[in-house]
Amino acid sequence: MTEKCGVVGVSLDGRDAARPLYYALYALQHRGQESAGIVTHDGFQQHSHVDMGLVGDVFDADDLETLNGSAGIGHVRYPTAGSVDSSCAQPFSVSFKSGSLGLSHNGNLVNADEIREELAAVGHAFTSDGDTEVIAHDLARNLLEEDLVRAVKHTMSRIHGSYALTISHDDTVLGVRDPQGNRPLCIGKLEDGYILASESAAIDTLDGELVRDVRPGELVVLDDDGAGFDSYQLVETENTAHCFFEHVYFARPDSIIDEQLVYEARRNLGRKLWEESGVETDVVMPVPDSGRAFASGYADAASETTADGELRADEDDGVEFAEGLMKNRYVGRTFIMPTQDERERAVRLKLNPIKSTIEGKTVTVIDDSIVRGTTSMQLVQLLKDCGAEEVHVRIGAPEIVAPCYMGIDMATREELIASDKSTAEIRDTIGADSLSYLSTDAVADVLGKERIDLCLGCVTGEYPYDIEGEETDRDVSRPELEGRTLHADD
Repeated sequence: MTEKCGVVGVSLDGRDAARPLYYALYALQHRGQESAGIVTHDGFQQHSHVDMGLVGDVFDADDLETLNGSAGIGHVRYPTAGSVDSSCAQPFSVSFKSGSLGLSHNGNLVNADEIREELAAVGHAFTSDGDTEVIAHDLARNLLEEDLVRAVKHTMSRIHGSYALTISHDDTVLGVRDPQGNRPLCIGKLEDGYILASESAAIDTLDGELVRDVRPGELVVLDDDGAGFDSYQLVETENTAHCFFEHVYFARPDSIIDEQLVYEARRNLGRKLWEESGVETDVVMPVPDSGRAFASGYADAASETTADGELRADEDDGVEFAEGLMKNRYVGRTFIMPTQDERERAVRLKLNPIKSTIEGKTVTVIDDSIVRGTTSMQLVQLLKDCGAEEVHVRIGAPEIVAPCYMGIDMATREELIASDKSTAEIRDTIGADSLSYLSTDAVADVLGKERIDLCLGCVTGEYPYDIEGEETDRDVSRPELEGRTLHADD
């Protein structure tokens, strides 16, 4: 499992956009570490700087000085569709008869190949195998014949999958969220303009104020002078398909997504975890940093009721919350290391136990997910080697049984430990004394959504989009392409 991407767009009143975009991308760095880029427009021409690496490595002061203009967009990427090289780094830029386009994409299309083949047949030349370039070419084609709003609506009628887009058309910045709202996107007000961003943490970084989420199927066009924005509800659907994993794992805890603070959502998921599968142990500890909010909520609930649901006696404090694992922050994420041996070695490099918290005690350790099981197996063994009498594992999300096609580069079914093993079998594999996951209904309850309004494909194997070879959880089909007959020079 790797990160999704992060997108941002700003329109300011006379101030260069490059530095605010740079700071916003820093705030979104957790969403992608492969490449970073900024595209600006000064009213006359488009400027671009895109490269491989972290935000702080891609840009220096001289780079920012060359990015002139008060409007622009930015992107941080972890690849989920397309190659891992500079050809797929974003924002993607294209110049054509009707001006210049920059496009940043968070998500994943499931019909990109069909559209690419159709456009290539009428002369479009593609420089990458990513789906972002497909969207850019399709939108550019439509802008030759239609105004901005109609062109975006036309492209939305053709692309199928998850997307949150920030787009620059000359010096106009716009944002689009797919009709199911799978990927997050929000609007913020700055002192001298407006911002669109994947998460509200980017708005906070610029001392801005969160206005609201971009609605599913909505186009938001920022005013060129930063004075406001226009809204166009281009597509409406009966149900949404918000990605529940944003709240469980991907988003920053201090972000507000779909009107809910991520940190509080995770704490409440932890409380539900105690209600559903609490176990009386001496101590509960998080896997840092992913399990911290879950463990905090779990311990709070455990201080109020017993594992059987009875109210605690006044003298009974419940299960103690403690930090039992210290994280080496200079070690990369274990699940993006290419070989099994490296992943196992990285767990030992990454986490060091606090012996006084663990030795001679029964322990509950809480994390957000189990993917391959490698980290969990190493972690349980680490705690037992440190003297834990029992190690119970609790997970703040349902079992991941199927891959994600919507923008998370998750393991294949063959690599997902829960795809072909029962909870008891996984418990035995990782060596835990007990193992429980949070139920899907509990996730929906905490997020205040009906299950049909969430994307649960990775935990149910049923998806909200028409994906070849997979089951759907609703009546949905990919759009029929009209079969264009235009010439390449139209």
